[in-house]
Amino acid sequence: MSIQVFILSRLMVEKTYPYKLKKQMTEPIPLDELGGITESKLYYHFDALAKKGLIEPVEVIKEEHRPDKQVFEITTKGKEELPKKIYQLFKSANDINDIVIGLANLKYVDPEKVVALLNARLAEYKAHWDRIMNFENTSKRDRKSENLNELLVGYFTTKSDHTIYWLEEAIIQIEQGNL
Repeated sequence: MSIQVFILSRLMVEKTYPYKLKKQMTEPIPLDELGGITESKLYYHFDALAKKGLIEPVEVIKEEHRPDKQVFEITTKGKEELPKKIYQLFKSANDINDIVIGLANLKYVDPEKVVALLNARLAEYKAHWDRIMNFENTSKRDRKSENLNELLVGYFTTKSDHTIYWLEEAIIQIEQGNL
């Protein structure tokens, strides 16, 4: 979903083709590597968006000794769907990684609605984590099992605290108009 939001948001700015978009993702930081986005994934999502009528090819660039490059632009339907896809990112977010593309494209959505979605998601996340932490396992464990349990509880507690902190920080930054 976030790859499609990324593609649609880039096409809101300019017509482009998958290879060019992939190159743009490497500078100034390697977003493609951080997000695990390969050229084949980009081509797949360009194709999927075209099949849904959200983007369309408008030009073919032919260069000698190079493959043809199909240039795409966003359609009216794509412009209507982009905010819905961004809201869906925020609605289904499990951590900050899931909303990075949405945060970068807040200009296409209502920030107050995003804050409401993130607050709801944060409340669900906290409630879920509280249920997990309040689960009492009364089974007898040996020392190695106990050590493993402590290690995992420590890891997941730290991860949960980190997620909660950054979701709250994102909400604050949106509310203050900083993003």
